[in-house]
Amino acid sequence: MSGTRRRQEGTVLSDKNDQSIVVGVSWLQRDRIYKKNRRRMTRLVAHDPTNSASVGDRVLLEESRPISKTKRWRLVEIVQKVDVADVQPEDIDRMPGEMLNEGENQED
Repeated sequence: MSGTRRRQEGTVLSDKNDQSIVVGVSWLQRDRIYKKNRRRMTRLVAHDPTNSASVGDRVLLEESRPISKTKRWRLVEIVQKVDVADVQPEDIDRMPGEMLNEGENQED
Protein backbone atom coordinates (compact mmCIF):
# COMPACT_ATOMS: atom_id res chain seq x y z
CA MET A 1 0.00 0.00 0.00
CA SER A 2 1.43 3.36 -1.01
CA GLY A 3 -0.36 5.42 1.65
CA THR A 4 -1.23 8.30 -0.68
CA ARG A 5 -4.79 9.15 -1.58
CA ARG A 6 -5.97 10.26 -4.99
CA ARG A 7 -7.01 13.90 -5.41
CA GLN A 8 -9.40 15.33 -7.99
CA GLU A 9 -10.34 18.92 -8.80
CA GLY A 10 -13.78 19.71 -10.15
CA THR A 11 -16.81 21.98 -10.16
CA VAL A 12 -19.72 21.69 -7.72
CA LEU A 13 -22.87 20.71 -9.62
CA SER A 14 -25.26 20.33 -6.67
CA ASP A 15 -25.26 21.20 -2.97
CA LYS A 16 -28.88 20.44 -2.08
CA ASN A 17 -28.20 17.54 0.29
CA ASP A 18 -27.03 18.15 3.86
CA GLN A 19 -23.25 17.67 4.23
CA SER A 20 -22.97 16.37 0.65
CA ILE A 21 -21.98 17.87 -2.69
CA VAL A 22 -21.97 16.48 -6.21
CA VAL A 23 -18.82 17.44 -8.11
CA GLY A 24 -18.24 17.11 -11.85
CA VAL A 25 -14.70 16.13 -12.85
CA SER A 26 -13.96 16.41 -16.57
CA TRP A 27 -11.36 14.34 -18.42
CA LEU A 28 -10.41 13.51 -22.01
CA GLN A 29 -11.13 10.18 -23.67
CA ARG A 30 -9.30 9.35 -26.89
CA ASP A 31 -11.35 7.75 -29.67
CA ARG A 32 -9.81 4.44 -30.78
CA ILE A 33 -10.60 4.83 -34.46
CA TYR A 34 -10.49 8.57 -35.19
CA LYS A 35 -7.81 9.46 -32.60
CA LYS A 36 -9.76 12.53 -31.48
CA ASN A 37 -10.28 13.55 -27.87
CA ARG A 38 -13.75 13.70 -26.33
CA ARG A 39 -14.42 15.57 -23.11
CA ARG A 40 -16.16 13.35 -20.58
CA MET A 41 -17.48 14.17 -17.12
CA THR A 42 -17.62 11.99 -14.02
CA ARG A 43 -19.95 12.88 -11.15
CA LEU A 44 -18.46 12.31 -7.70
CA VAL A 45 -20.40 12.57 -4.44
CA ALA A 46 -18.30 14.11 -1.68
CA HIS A 47 -18.63 14.78 2.05
CA ASP A 48 -18.83 18.48 3.00
CA PRO A 49 -19.29 18.57 6.81
CA THR A 50 -19.64 22.37 7.09
CA ASN A 51 -21.84 22.89 3.97
CA SER A 52 -19.36 25.54 2.83
CA ALA A 53 -19.28 24.74 -0.92
CA SER A 54 -21.96 26.08 -3.24
CA VAL A 55 -22.90 25.48 -6.87
CA GLY A 56 -20.21 26.64 -9.32
CA ASP A 57 -17.27 26.54 -6.90
CA ARG A 58 -13.99 24.88 -7.92
CA VAL A 59 -13.10 22.36 -5.20
CA LEU A 60 -10.35 19.89 -4.37
CA LEU A 61 -11.47 16.39 -3.32
CA GLU A 62 -9.57 13.57 -1.68
CA GLU A 63 -10.39 9.87 -1.70
CA SER A 64 -11.64 8.56 1.66
CA ARG A 65 -13.24 5.57 3.28
CA PRO A 66 -16.88 4.87 2.34
CA ILE A 67 -19.04 7.39 4.21
CA SER A 68 -22.37 6.27 2.75
CA LYS A 69 -23.65 4.21 -0.18
CA THR A 70 -22.33 6.66 -2.80
CA LYS A 71 -19.95 8.98 -0.89
CA ARG A 72 -16.31 7.95 -1.32
CA TRP A 73 -14.69 11.41 -1.45
CA ARG A 74 -14.29 14.29 1.00
CA LEU A 75 -13.84 18.01 0.48
CA VAL A 76 -10.28 19.22 1.15
CA GLU A 77 -10.52 22.88 0.14
CA ILE A 78 -12.42 25.34 -2.01
CA VAL A 79 -9.99 26.46 -4.72
CA GLN A 80 -12.18 29.21 -6.21
CA LYS A 81 -15.38 30.59 -4.73
CA VAL A 82 -18.11 31.79 -7.13
CA ASP A 83 -20.70 34.40 -6.17
CA VAL A 84 -24.22 33.57 -7.32
CA ALA A 85 -27.32 35.72 -6.93
CA ASP A 86 -29.84 34.80 -4.26
CA VAL A 87 -32.75 35.66 -6.57
CA GLN A 88 -35.17 32.82 -7.24
CA PRO A 89 -36.87 32.47 -10.67
CA GLU A 90 -40.28 33.21 -9.10
CA ASP A 91 -39.03 36.57 -7.78
CA ILE A 92 -38.02 37.88 -11.20
CA ASP A 93 -41.57 38.19 -12.61
CA ARG A 94 -43.09 39.66 -9.45
CA MET A 95 -43.11 43.37 -8.69
CA PRO A 96 -41.49 44.46 -5.38
CA GLY A 97 -44.79 45.18 -3.57
CA GLU A 98 -46.83 42.35 -5.08
CA MET A 99 -48.28 39.70 -2.77
CA LEU A 100 -47.62 35.98 -3.08
CA ASN A 101 -51.31 35.00 -3.13
CA GLU A 102 -52.17 34.45 -6.78
CA GLY A 103 -55.81 33.57 -6.10
CA GLU A 104 -56.70 37.18 -5.14
CA ASN A 105 -55.89 38.57 -8.59
CA GLN A 106 -57.95 36.02 -10.54
CA GLU A 107 -61.62 36.68 -11.22
CA ASP A 108 -64.06 33.82 -11.82
